[in-house]
Amino acid sequence: MNTERVNDVQVTDVRIRKVYEEGKMKAIVSVTFNNQFVVHDIKIIEGENGLFIAMPSRKIGETEFRDIAHPINSETRDLIQDAIFSSYEKELELLKLQESSDLVLDGIVE
Repeated sequence: MNTERVNDVQVTDVRIRKVYEEGKMKAIVSVTFNNQFVVHDIKIIEGENGLFIAMPSRKIGETEFRDIAHPINSETRDLIQDAIFSSYEKELELLKLQESSDLVLDGIVE
């Protein structure tokens, strides 16, 4: 097998695709690596010990799920998770600002 070493993995873009206000699933995210490879449908889940990410998966049989793509070491998982959580927090702040400005505009219009 011919392998070439490429630059270290970098998260170059995180897109928050959908934010959910209710339920355990909080958002669906796409992450781009090194401006070359993207993984869609990463989920932000609220667990008993706080937020965590769930990599895209497919159902195998009745109850088993298998990841389609996932990091193979904890350092890469932490890198991905930190980038996702940072973008998610910014998105929540933007949504709060948008909601408060909508309330102010509603008060002015009435």
